[in-house]
Amino acid sequence: MRFGVNFFPTVGPADKSAARYFEEALRLASLAEELGFDHVKTIEHYFARYGGYSPDPVTFLAAVAARTSRIRLVTGAVIPAFTHPVKLAGKLAMLDNLSGGRLDVGFGRAFLPEEFEAFEIPLDESRPRFDEGVEACRRLWSEEDVVFEGRFHRFGPVTLLPRPHQRPRPPILVATAISPESCVAAGEKGYGLMMVPSIHKPEAVQELLTLYRKAWAEAGHEGQGPVQMTYNCYLAEDSAEARRLGRVYSERTNQVMAEAVASWATTRSEGYRGYEKIAEKVASSDFGRQLAEGKVLVGDPDEVLATLAGIRGRFGDVSISLQVISGNPPPAESERTLRLFAAHVLPAAR
Repeated sequence: MRFGVNFFPTVGPADKSAARYFEEALRLASLAEELGFDHVKTIEHYFARYGGYSPDPVTFLAAVAARTSRIRLVTGAVIPAFTHPVKLAGKLAMLDNLSGGRLDVGFGRAFLPEEFEAFEIPLDESRPRFDEGVEACRRLWSEEDVVFEGRFHRFGPVTLLPRPHQRPRPPILVATAISPESCVAAGEKGYGLMMVPSIHKPEAVQELLTLYRKAWAEAGHEGQGPVQMTYNCYLAEDSAEARRLGRVYSERTNQVMAEAVASWATTRSEGYRGYEKIAEKVASSDFGRQLAEGKVLVGDPDEVLATLAGIRGRFGDVSISLQVISGNPPPAESERTLRLFAAHVLPAAR
């Protein structure tokens, strides 16, 4: 297994300033490299405390690149629907060069109605805009004199500059929430997969992974498709303290998410079937049940190792992205989690 840190802010101006958030996050990113973690990842969201301090993953990861030399940088994810593909491909190629070829590009569809409304993009266009944007970026990175004729964008012939540092292109991953179609498409095209297992029953995650890996193998790709999974993580040397505080920060994160998805109670879209139930799912979330089902990495190091063994047994050899800042714990506690994980969990889990 490989491990990294996912920077998913759940704060707003009433909690801390953006400048303070970025200072703390960049310090933790440098520590992650120092401690031997494999990647740093961040997301793209707008307006709400649910990720709103991260509207541009490329900018944050460029700052991380300037402070590090080894750790991989992952967009988890950029949203093709909100950016012209020529602009998006160029920004990402520039980051790939600035980092010396350390970039993994994760793409996502987005799912918050307010974001689509602000960009004046219909929710029902999410899937085709995603597919078109990913394909346009792939071609711009790996081909010259690209002529692109899509439903939403037409351009060319153009040759993107700068060319990516990694040839023919950076690795591509796609985010999936509850869509089997996304998993199958990713496997067929040879893209990696990004998942958040806490929103599913373990059996449902296994079914999605089976679809993905079957599509990967049937398409003739070598090995097994790369899968990244994100988990809330809180460690302490004392198990009771870890569980007590882990519950506090998990419930804070849940509250912030509930605020962000509230509009789904009155929103419907053919492109997001089942999402009308997401607010109900978030409201019914229970930390004790998540802990028992291995959906969070909370406890002392031995307990977290046991949870990881269960994850590996169910899902195979996957990469884990640790959310150590969600719920807005004090920076010293996030740092403690990383140090304990690096000292006691990393060597055994690998």
